[in-house]
Amino acid sequence: MEKEIQNNSPKISSNLIQIAIILSATLIAITFIFKYAPVSRSQPAIQAPTVQASLVDAGHILPLAIEQKMLADLTKGGVIDGSRLSQVTELNLLWAYGLANANPVLSRGPIMDMRYGGPENMASVGGWTVSTGNVMDHYGKHKLSILTPEQQQLVEKIAKGIYRPCCDNSTYFPDCNHGMAMLGLLEYLASQGATEDQMWNVAMTVNVSWFPDQYQAIGLYLKQNGRDIKSMSPQELLGYEYSSGSGFAKIASQVYLPKSQSGSGCGVGTVESAPRPKSGCGI
Repeated sequence: MEKEIQNNSPKISSNLIQIAIILSATLIAITFIFKYAPVSRSQPAIQAPTVQASLVDAGHILPLAIEQKMLADLTKGGVIDGSRLSQVTELNLLWAYGLANANPVLSRGPIMDMRYGGPENMASVGGWTVSTGNVMDHYGKHKLSILTPEQQQLVEKIAKGIYRPCCDNSTYFPDCNHGMAMLGLLEYLASQGATEDQMWNVAMTVNVSWFPDQYQAIGLYLKQNGRDIKSMSPQELLGYEYSSGSGFAKIASQVYLPKSQSGSGCGVGTVESAPRPKSGCGI
């Protein structure tokens, strides 16, 4: 027995030496890896900076503090993605507000009539390309202005009487950005307890600010026909005869209309090459 142990001992010693050599080589390799590995392996990945949206041309229609609160809510909800729209105008802010606010005008109004292809085919919806995710994920999905039944009736009544020179539909059918922005403004005003007269007056002021050249032409037309634009009610001026696309076209054909510099197009102003839906601004 002792002889067998003596004969096997060299083999055991040889095996231990081989294992030791392998372990030593492995430890050296591990030490090399940890010593000379790139520093970034042991550091967290650098996060891309978040672009915070800011207001430009703000505080004219509504107080600045209110518009800043609107922007914060819309950004938080993903309606406005700061990396896609870093500078937000009042028009774009109200457009986003009208688009996102949960209201029967959006859920049950004529914009939902599938004869027109659905809301996503409207410039006011499909043209809003600066939200997180799909625009329809935000369409009428955010509770921004909660109205009483009486306030809702007032919004719908006034919305049906307000037109804009770029389209032939009233605000009740907000198929372009100006219509959607006006809807959002009416909803906010109603939620704050504004009276009908106050809402009409604000709507008139806003339409003039959005379409200054067009209302200058309307004023010239009225003057030529012995009328003063200042003596007319907002209900009459904002109606189909004067403020719709067709009504204004008739007026413009009879007076000199200066080339528009008001930026009254129906796209997101600060987004390059924003795709325009097939329906444009009207049906």
